[in-house]
Amino acid sequence: MFRTNIKSQLRRKFRIPTTTHRNYSILSSDHQHETLIHLLQSCEQISQTIQIHGLMVKTGLDHIPFPLSKLLAHLCTQDIHYAASVFKQIKTPNLFMFNTMLRCYSGADDPQKGLVLFNRMRAQNHVEDFSLDQFTFISVLKSCSRLLDVWTGLGVHTIVLKSGFDLFLNVKNALLHLYCVCGRIRDARHLFDELGERTDLVSWNTLMGGYLFVSQYDFVIELFKKLHREGFVISVTTILNVLSALGETRNTSFGECLHVFSFKIGFFSNLNVVTALVSMYGKQDHIHSARKIFDEINVKKDIILWNCLIDGYAKTGLLEEAMELLTSMKHHSIKPNSSTLAGLLSACSATGALSIGQYVHDYINEHRLPLDVVLGTALVDMYAKNGFLDKAIEVFNAMKCKDVTTWTTMISGYGLNGQANRAISIFGKMEDEGFVPNEVTFLAVLNSCSHGGLVDEGIGSFKRMVGVYKLKPKIEHYGCLIDLLGRAGLLEEVHAVIEGLPIERDATAWRALLGACRVYGNVDLAERVKRELEEIDEEHPADLLALTSTYVVAGTLPRGGCSLERDNHLVKEMDFEKSAPKKEAGSSRIELG
Repeated sequence: MFRTNIKSQLRRKFRIPTTTHRNYSILSSDHQHETLIHLLQSCEQISQTIQIHGLMVKTGLDHIPFPLSKLLAHLCTQDIHYAASVFKQIKTPNLFMFNTMLRCYSGADDPQKGLVLFNRMRAQNHVEDFSLDQFTFISVLKSCSRLLDVWTGLGVHTIVLKSGFDLFLNVKNALLHLYCVCGRIRDARHLFDELGERTDLVSWNTLMGGYLFVSQYDFVIELFKKLHREGFVISVTTILNVLSALGETRNTSFGECLHVFSFKIGFFSNLNVVTALVSMYGKQDHIHSARKIFDEINVKKDIILWNCLIDGYAKTGLLEEAMELLTSMKHHSIKPNSSTLAGLLSACSATGALSIGQYVHDYINEHRLPLDVVLGTALVDMYAKNGFLDKAIEVFNAMKCKDVTTWTTMISGYGLNGQANRAISIFGKMEDEGFVPNEVTFLAVLNSCSHGGLVDEGIGSFKRMVGVYKLKPKIEHYGCLIDLLGRAGLLEEVHAVIEGLPIERDATAWRALLGACRVYGNVDLAERVKRELEEIDEEHPADLLALTSTYVVAGTLPRGGCSLERDNHLVKEMDFEKSAPKKEAGSSRIELG
């Protein structure tokens, strides 16, 4: 009724005559403004709001700042593009209108527009009597956070300091959030310490989340202890941060304490807390404690909680129990999603449980579950790692939607199964289809080239990674390059690469070169590498064995002082063997289909 008769209702309420001319005084009273705003708030669909906007234009109400501001705020909750078009027609927007659009852009798909609008506000601030306020800075900092644009954020921080808005705690918390999500944890901690006693629970939770983001879990736990000592009221967000950190640190005793604490303060009615506890116990290999919580809680279980427990069983190696839970989900009318099955497939990849992986694939086909990016990639990975490359290719080709992870998994699958040339070929196809490779992609390509002996292709990929995509190689990339050159016998080139590493001298890289020297019997270089390992205090009995093997391959004996050096190392090796704990022999298994 409201949708079809809105215009007649407005005319009846405001006694608007039917006219084609604007009347700028009809809707000018405060009472009529309130009535219009009440109707505006009742609009659930954009079509209804557009009708009110049309009437405002017709009656001249769109020239009055207060109702126009309310219209703009309501449009931002329904259609940002229409709101932007209305805002564009306003000749002199006031601060509230600017802030409304800034807040709207900060939560929309394109936060960059918020930064553009902020620059326009600053320009207007210089030429008119127009001041920014704390809400301006909060919204623009949110846009910076969503874009991970720390450099623009630093500029905004400077403006905040110059304008004196650093005295507002909510602005400081927005800055704290920016530095945390951008991984600038030192800057975040410095800002937090500057707040001193002015911190609130939001400040603490934000910094804890920042430490969690950069995997500094012990700091999260220490912050929680300090927060508790200072008498702050603990929130659900606080507990979730600490439980996530405890799951990674394997601090079982403190985890159990927090379990009891959560129960005492009444957080067991919160499904998110229960899910975090189940996840924590699963990561700590205390799956029975996780199952006990799952069975005893009175809250309604959602798919995320089921997934956490299934994932816990799968990662603990209890795949049969995980499959039983999958069956139990059906009895509880809970439909599995891609994350449920992807977790199981990941465990199958790690343990070689091919039969369960095939069962999951059959389950997907039987229930006609969509083969989305997450599920399809997990299937490709499972089949490739179990040696069923044809099945992996079949799934890959059947996927309608792929992302960079999917392509990377397929490249890695070819490399693992000894088809380096096809790995290079599909990498080229990935680029042709417009996908931008990341560091993991290039690591998969370099691994494939190394195992396949494709020296030129490997060097070309490494150069492309740095020159074309501007990616900074990590030690893993250099390790693959060193292994590639070493396998090809280009030992001096390997030595040059290691000497030019833009990181501290790495023992792993030197040992890879020492192994290559052993293969090709290069005694001179092997002795130089051995001395390098001694200088960086990374001596290991295996290094002496590799050097000795190099002499054997070369058919020579150690020269002069080298024999004494060898004797000294042998003594050290004997002492090491006496003091070091004995390692058990490793083992692995794989199911054959």
